[in-house]
Amino acid sequence: AHDQPLPRNDGYVALAAALCPAEWSAPARRAARAALADYGERHGAAALQRAITGGQYSHADGIFYGGAEPTWSRRVLLRIAAEHLALARRVAVIDYHTGLGPYGHGEKIVIHPPGSAAFARARDWYGDMITSTTLGTSHSSDVVGDLLTGLVTALPAAEVTALALEFGVRPLDETLDAVRADNWLHHHGVRESAQGREIKAQMRAAFHGDADDWKDMIFEQAADAQRRALAGLAG
Repeated sequence: AHDQPLPRNDGYVALAAALCPAEWSAPARRAARAALADYGERHGAAALQRAITGGQYSHADGIFYGGAEPTWSRRVLLRIAAEHLALARRVAVIDYHTGLGPYGHGEKIVIHPPGSAAFARARDWYGDMITSTTLGTSHSSDVVGDLLTGLVTALPAAEVTALALEFGVRPLDETLDAVRADNWLHHHGVRESAQGREIKAQMRAAFHGDADDWKDMIFEQAADAQRRALAGLAG
């Protein structure tokens, strides 16, 4: 909600220079990793992940930036919701993500408040393996301004049951390095260079598994979630 005070992420502010260095050389990366490791030792691994991935509104040239106004994609999504879901009484939402958690595993993340009817509905539909960022049972940090919460807010007349499916690809440190490298490339590097192509390949590998077993795992879990959502709506 950009018309309201935006959330602060003091951890990101403290780590901004290390997360997005002006150089992407081996010495610069070593210094950045040392700074991140020091923060993790002093504040804990969860605090480090939250500082990095929890979202921030202070550094427009940084990673996980929430923006100064609604994005084009957000406006389009809300228009689609208004046009096609305005009369819906019950809505199921599945938001697909990759890049976090064990290889090929689809973590079922629920954003509804624990103890709410929506949370109980999600558990009934998707089983006891659901996780919650609020309860700290998810691999994901608790974020502000996510798609699922936005759709729940945009459809106040509907009973919305929302789920994020987060599929792991590579270890977290590799994924974050890819994100940081990609950010550096767009602000300081040359995309059509050998280094630029290498970073883009690194970024793809962090969020997409080319192996057939990964693709099979993704397909089966995604189809299972869809079947459960349809059964839940029908019930």
